[in-house]
Amino acid sequence: MTKVSEKQVAEKLLQVQAVKLSPAQPFTWASGWKSPIYCDNRKILSYPYVRDYIKSELCNVVFETFPDAAVIAGVATAGIPHGALVADQLKLPFIYVRSKPKEHGMGNQIEGVLQPGQQVVVVEDLISTGKSSLEAVQAIRAAGGEVIGMVSIFNYGFDVAVKAFETAGVPFHSLSNYNAMIALAEEKGIVNADEIATLQAWRTSPDTWGK
Repeated sequence: MTKVSEKQVAEKLLQVQAVKLSPAQPFTWASGWKSPIYCDNRKILSYPYVRDYIKSELCNVVFETFPDAAVIAGVATAGIPHGALVADQLKLPFIYVRSKPKEHGMGNQIEGVLQPGQQVVVVEDLISTGKSSLEAVQAIRAAGGEVIGMVSIFNYGFDVAVKAFETAGVPFHSLSNYNAMIALAEEKGIVNADEIATLQAWRTSPDTWGK
C-alpha cells in the first residue's frame, strides 16, 4: 500500500471509530497490556460505504499480490466477515479457522472445504504480535493447504510480529498501520506533541508500558 492509501484507510478507521486513541486514559487489552490505542475493526461492518471501501482495498491486495490464490481463509472471529466479503467479491472458495478445534460434532478447527495443495490467502482484521494469526496458518498447513500470504486491515508494526512472520515464511500486507495512523492523528490535531511521544514510546515496549 502507498503512504497515501495507508492514510486514507486510517482516516476511514477513525471515521467509524474502529480505532480509538487515548494516551491519557489507556485501554487494557485481553493480554493485560496497557495501551493508548484500541482497534475494533468489527465496527466497519456497520457502515456500508466504509465496509465496501475496505473490501475493495483488501481485494486489490489479494488480486495484485497473490494472483494465484485459490482459497480465502478468515481467522475467527473478526477476520471471518471480512474474509467472506473478499472471497465473494473475488469469486473464490471461503474457509475459516477457529482458535482451537470444536469440542463437539466433527471437532473441526477449519470450517469449509480445503483441498490438499490449494493455495490459501488468509484474511485478518488486525495483526498485533502475530501469534493468533500464525496459529491459523499452522492449522491450514496441517490440513494440507499452502499459505501463500496474509492480508489484514491494520497492524501495529511490532518487531515481534515482523520476525514471527519472517520465521514462518508468510508474507503479509496490511491496508494501514500504526505509523500511518499516528501521522494522520497528528496532522488532524487529534493528538498533541506530548501524546505523540507517548504513542511512540508505547509501540517501542508495549508489554511493559504503563506499568
